[in-house]
Amino acid sequence: METEATARSVSVEILIEFDENGILDYSTANELDTRDRAEVREYVQNILRKRSYLDFLIDNFSNVNIEEMKPSLKNILRLGIYDMIYMDSTPDYAAINESVEIAKLMLGHRTGDLVNAIMRNLQRDGDQLPKPKFKDRTKLVATTFSHPEWLVKRWSKRFGEREAFQLMQANNKRPTYYVRANNLRTKTENFKLRMTKNGIQFEESDWLPGYFRVDSVAPFISKGWLSKGFCQIQDIAAGFAPTLLDPEPGETIYDLCAAPGTKSIMMSDMMNADGDILAVDISSERLDKLAESALEYHAENIKVRRADVTELELDEADGVLLDAPCTGTGVLSKRADLRWRRDEEGLERAVAQQEQLLDSAAKMVKKGGRLVYSTCSLEEEENMQQVAKFLKKHKNFELEPVGGYLPDEVITEEGKAYQTFPHKHNCDGHFGVRLKRVK
Repeated sequence: METEATARSVSVEILIEFDENGILDYSTANELDTRDRAEVREYVQNILRKRSYLDFLIDNFSNVNIEEMKPSLKNILRLGIYDMIYMDSTPDYAAINESVEIAKLMLGHRTGDLVNAIMRNLQRDGDQLPKPKFKDRTKLVATTFSHPEWLVKRWSKRFGEREAFQLMQANNKRPTYYVRANNLRTKTENFKLRMTKNGIQFEESDWLPGYFRVDSVAPFISKGWLSKGFCQIQDIAAGFAPTLLDPEPGETIYDLCAAPGTKSIMMSDMMNADGDILAVDISSERLDKLAESALEYHAENIKVRRADVTELELDEADGVLLDAPCTGTGVLSKRADLRWRRDEEGLERAVAQQEQLLDSAAKMVKKGGRLVYSTCSLEEEENMQQVAKFLKKHKNFELEPVGGYLPDEVITEEGKAYQTFPHKHNCDGHFGVRLKRVK
């Protein structure tokens, strides 16, 4: 139980830091072994996926109002109650005892007794847990599905309640993972044989070549296949933007806001590492990691440059990919923390930044060249509305059809864009268009 307790206590520390400072930092788990580090990530993300409902239960079974609790106490209880309700492998007594021990170590014996009392109250009613019954419909839905109220309002209005529920349910499920074979280091057929020989279950996608849906990425990490450059962990929807840009050997390509670099590496693979890819990002640290990855994946035609895209002057390129910073509302299954870090003001800031980035990217495309704009957002202001604004200002660009590049299931806007949804397509939510400079 000691290693499990260590994984739990580290999870609590990470969740406390997130509540207090809005930072999700897993570095405190680095000293744990591989299995426990994976367990920490599972705990943290799953608790963030279910946080509102867990808080509702804490409030129901505690004499202390949850609003008056310190983040440390809240997160000890969140983890303990999550263990009791959702982890079949953890007996109730173990979840209670370990939560009490963490509370005693962090906050003292009296708090340990409080944790014990709250969790035993919940244990007694474990077969019939209360359900939220707020009169305010938005609050009821937000608590039930553990999403912020502003998103509940937006999605219910846009999609209707039923589909909004389906979307939020998809966000709360364990995410779907894909790996992509890197043909600069192996061949797709050889990679399939490698997975089969190692007993890894996979499902080959018919949407994009070299993509495989898998239950877990842990085997690929533990076997060192990522560091050897054999494959990338990359959601299939994230592969649509490079596919739509369709870089060819010998071309000059700019990847703006490029870190962590999975799209740059995919494009290098598509080009057989022939031609030039300039990966631009504002973060030196993330660019260093991108450069290391490029070497591991034999993506030798990638060069990196630290710069603010809006201040960058470059010669015109054949193709430019702008995978823009966004609210990330399409990836809330893998990044459960984002739902608690985003708000309507943040959406407005993202839209303003994207507009500036698009204006700058347009200057980098040669006549006859193409610009792909993409996000991992579901919000219309960041997607088609942003593109419409761009086209009004930039009369020398026009939308090109995306059919022929991408599967029909994801094509929208009368063939001029793609949009995926987690509840419809069993992948992350991504949007993108292909813009051609015509004059």
